[in-house]
Amino acid sequence: MAKEQSHLRERQKNDLKEPRKYKVIIYNDDFTAMDFVVMVLVLVFMKSEEEAEALMLKVHHSDKAVVGIYSYDMAVSKANKATQMAREHGFPLRLTVEPDEQ
Repeated sequence: MAKEQSHLRERQKNDLKEPRKYKVIIYNDDFTAMDFVVMVLVLVFMKSEEEAEALMLKVHHSDKAVVGIYSYDMAVSKANKATQMAREHGFPLRLTVEPDEQ
C-alpha cells in the first residue's frame, strides 16, 4: 500500500504592524507653579531644562501641549507618575493620554 503525501502548506499571516503610539498632553491651570511643571518635565519626561521651560511656556500660552509620544504603557505610566507628584505637592496638574494620529 502506497503512502499518500500531502503537500498542503499552512499560510501564516505576517501582517505585523508597529504598535500604536500615544501622546501625553499636559494642560495649563492657574494653580500649578511654573517651576513645578518644569521639574516634572525634567524628572518624569526626561526633558532638558531648556526644553522643559520652552514647553512650560507653550502650555502657559496655548492651554495645552504634547509632552511626548510613547507606547501605551509608557504614556500611561509617565502621566500617572506626573499626576501623583502633582497631588503630593498639592497641585491640580492635569495630563491625559490620547492615541497619536500620525
